[in-house]
Amino acid sequence: MQTPFGKETYLYWYEIMLLLRRFEEKTGQLYGMQKIRGFCHLYIGQEAVAAGMMTAIRDDDNVITAYRDHGLAIAKGLTPNECMAELYGKATGCSKGKGGSMHFFSAEKRFFGGHGIVGGQIGLGAGMAFADQYNNTDRATICFFGDGAARQGMLHETFNMAVLWQLPVVFICENNYYAMGTSVERTSKVLDIYTLADAYGMPGDSVDGMSCEEVHKAIDRAVRRAREKGGPTFLEIKTYRYRGHSMSDPAKYRTKEELEEYKEKDPINTVLKTIMDNGWATEQEIEAINDKVRAQVEESVQFAEDSPWPDDSELYKDIYAEDDYPYITD
Repeated sequence: MQTPFGKETYLYWYEIMLLLRRFEEKTGQLYGMQKIRGFCHLYIGQEAVAAGMMTAIRDDDNVITAYRDHGLAIAKGLTPNECMAELYGKATGCSKGKGGSMHFFSAEKRFFGGHGIVGGQIGLGAGMAFADQYNNTDRATICFFGDGAARQGMLHETFNMAVLWQLPVVFICENNYYAMGTSVERTSKVLDIYTLADAYGMPGDSVDGMSCEEVHKAIDRAVRRAREKGGPTFLEIKTYRYRGHSMSDPAKYRTKEELEEYKEKDPINTVLKTIMDNGWATEQEIEAINDKVRAQVEESVQFAEDSPWPDDSELYKDIYAEDDYPYITD
């Protein structure tokens, strides 16, 4: 099989996607055991978006997203340990146990949330891009939101400003077709969401979100444009979540046949087939990756179980910035 990507890339994609999948499966299991509480939105099925993004951006690029944030956070470099501890509400979590599932954050890894307000992060993503433009860096900001958030006024106001100021931001709609539970067809006459960019003179494109290759190529083009002061891009990445909107959603609004159709295009299986067809790994080497991922997830659970709860003195901390914010000064 001919491919423009090499062995190392495919092995990376396989391992990171498998880690995201196993972490989320364990999260769902622990939620059922009431170890994890509150809102919880799983990323199962959408892993190719995170994997393809990571090979197309730099470590110092910014990523911001909505509340389905576990997969993107771990892909961006947050450890499974600190992420699982956050889900448990423990002090060792990436948000000190105060954010929970919807509010993962790491300034060090340049992962800026995890946001619970639908569409709220869209304006924040443009603001981060403006800061980089003002400071004359060549960073790009990757701003994710869902198809439901594409109906928010925040998107249109932000698109207008981003184009006007030529901000170095890549807007990405992870279109998994159902918002909370309502299909795109029932909420808009514009079914090709990427065409919303046309009204603002912004480049837009539709991307197969079940393909790491296509995600990588689309984000790579958009990031290059941002770095070269070509302004923003809007990508509609069409993906699919295998589970409900959240852990409280039985997802009865779609058929089993539809779900199985998408599982036939599972990105992990697709990447694994490419690896095996090209002879890039033996079955023993793949099993070693599987074991490594399994151990990482189990370690994260033990880490969360053993970690302390936040102290009461933490209640009023981290509400306002106490020092100069590192993002502005570095």
